[in-house]
Amino acid sequence: MTKGLKFIDVFCIASGAMISSGIFVLPGLAFSLIGPAMIVSYLIAGMLALIGVLSVVELATAMPKAGGDYYFLTRSLGPLVGTVSGLLSWFALSLKTAFAIFGLAEVIYLLSGERVPLFATAVPVTVVFAMLNIRGAEAAARFEVFLVAMLFLLLGGYFFLGLPNLQASHFQPFLAEGGGYRSILSTAGFVFVSFGGLLKTATIAEEVRNPRRNIPAGFIAATLAITLLYVLLLFVTVGVLPAEQLSSSFTPIADTARLLFGGWGYAAITLAAVLAFVTTANAGIMSASRYPLALGRDKLLPPFVAKVNKDGEPVVAIILTSIVILTSLLLDIEKLVKAASAVVISSYILSAAAVMVMRRSGLTNYRPTFRVPFCPWLPLFGIVCFSLLILDMGLAAVEISLGFAGCGVLIYFFYGRKRANMEYALLHIVEGLTNKQLTNDSLEKELYGVLHHRDELVHDDFDEILKTALAIDLEPGAGRKELLDVVSRSLEEGLAHTADEIKARFVEREEQGSCVLTPFVAIPHIICDGEKLFKIMLVRSREGLEFEEGVMVKAFFVIAGSRDMRHLHLKALAAIAHIVQHPEFEKRWTTAKNEAQLKDILLLSERVRM
Repeated sequence: MTKGLKFIDVFCIASGAMISSGIFVLPGLAFSLIGPAMIVSYLIAGMLALIGVLSVVELATAMPKAGGDYYFLTRSLGPLVGTVSGLLSWFALSLKTAFAIFGLAEVIYLLSGERVPLFATAVPVTVVFAMLNIRGAEAAARFEVFLVAMLFLLLGGYFFLGLPNLQASHFQPFLAEGGGYRSILSTAGFVFVSFGGLLKTATIAEEVRNPRRNIPAGFIAATLAITLLYVLLLFVTVGVLPAEQLSSSFTPIADTARLLFGGWGYAAITLAAVLAFVTTANAGIMSASRYPLALGRDKLLPPFVAKVNKDGEPVVAIILTSIVILTSLLLDIEKLVKAASAVVISSYILSAAAVMVMRRSGLTNYRPTFRVPFCPWLPLFGIVCFSLLILDMGLAAVEISLGFAGCGVLIYFFYGRKRANMEYALLHIVEGLTNKQLTNDSLEKELYGVLHHRDELVHDDFDEILKTALAIDLEPGAGRKELLDVVSRSLEEGLAHTADEIKARFVEREEQGSCVLTPFVAIPHIICDGEKLFKIMLVRSREGLEFEEGVMVKAFFVIAGSRDMRHLHLKALAAIAHIVQHPEFEKRWTTAKNEAQLKDILLLSERVRM
């Protein structure tokens, strides 16, 4: 899949996926539950979404792959959890997209004088956006940027023109009679679906250019911008529209605009609502279709689901997603909202758990460019809050979610388990606790490939030599003599010297000047006879080796080369000096499980390659 999405694309896809029925339809339902305090519920939902999205951002920068949270959860918690979560997220995002199409159909139904039925609008709209996405993600993203820009312009005008017309009496009482702290929280859970678009954006991480920067910047900026926008729009809506009208309205923003500005205001906000529904439908089909694509790649669904066209677009997955969306329109709207919210919240819970598992696993090639602050406390806080939201949403939402989860379990046990055999981070934790061999480094190798693609690494001469370099762990208790013995014997075959000659040259070189670069790193290096000879050897002493008096070195980069390879010798010294300055180097070197992981530390290093 091509990497063509920039920061503005990520921001607009996330924003467009959020601005939808959650603000154009839901405020009336939320107001009927708790009154003006629904503004606080939207703010709480936005802040919790931000906490949840921090975990998603960390995982997405470490593993920018199609499938988003499905991919993260499969590689952290295992294929069973991944299958269930992937199917749940696919259905949830399809439900949210269906909710947007429902809103669009409702607008057309009203504008037509109640003559155009729901499916007469829903079917062609779904087909059009499916065809647009089959043409390519970049084309869909360009369309999304234009629509979101128009949307912000119209909604910004609504706020600034409506602000002078607020009536303070509309905010009294702030909390409806019989409401309380718990009702504000339960309403926050009810409207949480308004922020479900954030989860969508993670599914297209594989198609983001420079994901190290654009994923965290796009996700966080969109979350903050949309939370602020929602609060400002609701502040004007509550302050202008009478409570009786607001509590029974399915188009509260448009009704407020008609009250303020007459027919042209209603028309402008109706246009904004149509744009919002269109952006959500477009982004929804784009993002939701990546779940079956990822499941098909991992053989947890039939492989034909993962088939792509010549432009790399998942045609089968897009068609299947469109069918799920149209089928979802047959559900009751309130249950539709609650089920989608419950699944989205569950995905945030699992993503927070995945961050803690990935960090605890000690995987060398788990290298996010953004890290959740105050870990594990902030993810744990998010898990508790999200769990309370689900409990407050009622039994119906939980039952629907469990029904989908049950389908996922059946699909895994009767289909996926027989065909997919994958390693995951939780096994590494269990392995460390039980001292049993449960892994074979396949996950480390997979993450190596992901990082190589993420950073678009182009290997230089130093990297090519590292690929065939010998890496060893010294035996416990080994000293300087044992180090030189191991190095000399290992290099003897590739050089024009005996082991004793090589050892003597290392001793002579050390007498001329120290090879210790830092208290942790030493670079013993010699010039040998011959032509076109160059060898690098990586040696680790887990407990530290006193290479010089008072200096316990744990990382040795041994270099031996002929004089005509002096340029490569200097390049290797410069590369190593740069690599060991990374703040994570010592931790990665110490915790690497084997020699292959020691080489990965260097091959995936952040340095200028020439």
